[in-house]
Amino acid sequence: MKQKETLLNTVGIKLDQSVDDIGDEHVGTSHHTPLRSDAFDMDDKRKIELIEKHFREIMLVLGLDLNDDSLKGTPKRVAKMYINEVFSGLDPANMPEVKLFKNKYKYNEMLVEKDITLFSHCEHHFVPIHGKAHVGYISNGFVIGLSKINRIVQYFAARPQVQERLTMQIGHAMTKILGTEDVAVIIDAHHMCVSSRGVRDGNSNTVTSFYGGKFEHDEQSRIEFLQYLTLG
Repeated sequence: MKQKETLLNTVGIKLDQSVDDIGDEHVGTSHHTPLRSDAFDMDDKRKIELIEKHFREIMLVLGLDLNDDSLKGTPKRVAKMYINEVFSGLDPANMPEVKLFKNKYKYNEMLVEKDITLFSHCEHHFVPIHGKAHVGYISNGFVIGLSKINRIVQYFAARPQVQERLTMQIGHAMTKILGTEDVAVIIDAHHMCVSSRGVRDGNSNTVTSFYGGKFEHDEQSRIEFLQYLTLG
């Protein structure tokens, strides 16, 4: 019992909040991804080496034969994928560089980038989340390159996530970058932790939203944004 308590305290879980007790009642924190203060003290090469080592142990525990030609390279492939691809958004150094342009067109209506392809991973089971993100804003004198909106979505998606947090992170980032509260974000996504395990419901999607400024306070602006999403 003492050993279990020490282990749980090490990873920040009180004994009465163990994973067995929490079950599927997942605990939310804030719109910030929960990272340790030393998260980036180790370089990526060393992280890949350690993940490869530990994932190899997981495969061995599962009873897989790592001498098989199809499996022997899997631990390293997974490690490289985690660091260089699907969880690369954990590193602030990978935040896309964004250049703003003066709104010389004097375009004062909302701009909506819809159907942005989104791939992420559920932080509770580390299985994929996939869907679409829709981002809108009203210029406050500056505009952002369209592809940068996609890259911002992809950056925050490339980390273990919950959809509510992902939605807020994109919304807050766009607000800060553009210098305007008039930002809206909707994510419509399918969670493999729902369809491939547990309840095994392959049809349901989850929709989350972020509304700031006019999108929050002006019903007509919010309706217009939602109508854009139904076009074409």
